[in-house]
Formats: sequence, C-alpha cells, structure tokens
Amino acid sequence: MLRMQSRVMMSHDYGEDGMREVVFESKDDQQLVYLPDKCIGCGTCVIVCPKGSLVIGSVGAVARGLIEKDFIEKGAECILCTMCAKVCPTGALEIRKEGEVMRDDSHLSGAIKPTVVDERCVHCGLCESVCPQSCITVEQWLANDGSARVDGKTTIDHECCVHCGWCAAVCPVDAITVEKPFAGELSIDDDVCQACRTCVDVCPCNALFNKEWKAGEIVEKVSHRPDVCIYCGACAVACPVGAITVKKSAIVPEMKRKQAFEKKLVNVPAPRPTLTSVLRTDEEACLGCGNCVIVCPVNALSDPYLAAGHLNELDEKPMLEVRNGTVKVVNQDACGSDGTCAMICPVDAIWLERREVS
Repeated sequence: MLRMQSRVMMSHDYGEDGMREVVFESKDDQQLVYLPDKCIGCGTCVIVCPKGSLVIGSVGAVARGLIEKDFIEKGAECILCTMCAKVCPTGALEIRKEGEVMRDDSHLSGAIKPTVVDERCVHCGLCESVCPQSCITVEQWLANDGSARVDGKTTIDHECCVHCGWCAAVCPVDAITVEKPFAGELSIDDDVCQACRTCVDVCPCNALFNKEWKAGEIVEKVSHRPDVCIYCGACAVACPVGAITVKKSAIVPEMKRKQAFEKKLVNVPAPRPTLTSVLRTDEEACLGCGNCVIVCPVNALSDPYLAAGHLNELDEKPMLEVRNGTVKVVNQDACGSDGTCAMICPVDAIWLERREVS
C-alpha cells in the first residue's frame, strides 16, 4: 500500500468559497477560524500567542504531502485575543463576529497593499511563469487594429498572493507593484545544514534554491534570494536540524498598533516546531538497504561519514539504524519530521503518521 500519499485532510468544514476551514475557538458571537489552504507554515502566529494556544509542527512533511495533517493545530485553550489573526501575513487565521470576517488595517493581511498591475503591462507572461503560488493568469491576443502588437489581460488572485515580489522583479516594463509583509534577515549555517532540501520545498516564495556548480567549485549548500524572500520563517520552522535562522526586522505595511506587534516579532527567531508526527516502519516490507538511514538529516548531522561505511555500526545513530536487516527507529523524539526518509524508500516501508497534540 502506498504510504507517501498527498494531503488528505479530515474533519474539515468548507466555506462558501469551497475553502477548507477549522474552527479553533468559539466564544459568544466570535470565532477563530483556521484556513489551512492559505497557511504557509511560518509560525508567526505561534510567536505572538500569549497563551501558547497554537502548535506548529511537521511543516516539511506537510508541505511535501507526506502526512495527513495541517501546519497549525490548536493546543491549549484560546482566549480569543485575536493577536494571531492580526499578524498572519496570508489571512489564514480569521476572526469572525456573527459569521462576518473581521479584517481591517489592524490586521496585517488587511493592511498590506494588494499586488497590482498597471496600464504599462505588455502581457508578456513572465510574471505568470515565475509566480511560485500560481496566482497570476495572463491572457494574450493579437491586436485588432492592424499593428504588430499583443493585447491581453493580466489578473492576480489576491487570495493566494504571498507578496514575494517575483512578478515585479521580472516585469520588463515595471508595471507591477508589490508590498512585502516583513523585512528581515536569514542565515544558514553550512556546517549544520545537511542539504535535505526541506527548506527549498517549504518556501512559499521560491526564495531558497540549490546552486549549480562546476567541477571543483565550492558553493553553499542552500542559496538565498533576498529580493523575493518575505522572511516569514517557514524554512526555519521546517529545518530538521535547526540550520536556518530567520528574524523579522520590521512589519512593512502601515497597520494599526504596528509598534506593539513589532515588539513581539522583531529580532525573535522563528519558533522551533513541536513534534506532531510519529515515524512508522514496516519491517516485513523493509529491504534493509539503509537509504533512509543515510539521508536522515538528523543522522547525517551526527555522523559526517555515514554514507562512506558507517551505515551498519550500531549505537551510533540518534534517529534511524539498520539492525538485523531491517530499519529501526532509535528515538522518536529526535525526528525532524521532514519526511526525507519516506521520500527515498524504494518499497514504502517508512512513513509519518499524525501525533495528537496534548
């Protein structure tokens, strides 16, 4: 049976627009509603929550479609202070009063200027081709006035736009205006990074990538595109070995109580995730090939020579080992929940399952 399955969510309601939603908390006439399809797994809401009510985990595995869960779950009791919804950059958390969405310039997603295209647009389609969220549609047709010109229509879906700026960066006529949600800093420790590509797969902006290199050339394991980064922190939350640090330096849009929210967010590292998954194995199906042991970032961090002969040395690995011809989970709590092991297994003998949040 195929374990590496796409995200099939359970126990979700659907709004009038067909979008999945989860009611996290209800009190009197107010609700806190989570929209998983809008969530990018950045954990900004987790940073500002005064009660620790929100839990983020398994971001890499969720983004890769390897586990049946969402980025965010409700943990402790929520007091409906609304702070999480107000700092969410994508509007994935909503406060509803008597069923109406409360979103204005006191919410980051309401204060941020929408990405717009002006009359200079030549409808070349470059923006459509580079948009990491597939939010842009370009229609083209030949001019009907006898000139050698292409007319058209460029449409941006503001519900899925993450304000990364790719479209504005490639526009040949500067016809697109984008406002970022955050300014910030990102650093990657190459000595800790295991090049598992979890951060690359998670990034909602395609701001992280692996460089091509020539023979003998030394390049960083993961490269960063600052111009299209929104410093959300999803990469840092997802990194299974904690090699990435993301800190916000400012909230860019002019929102109400901006300074108060910046005090909560500025220079605060992205949160470390809670382990919200369990690694399962099928000993009968396992071939004992050791591929999962080798690619596990947690294992690789502890033993740089793992792929060169240390595969079957016992009592040396923190996460996965091959014992008597089959894979064994050494320590569930050490798992980075990135799913790299499941992606490489040739017989689907290792996978992640949801762990209930206490």
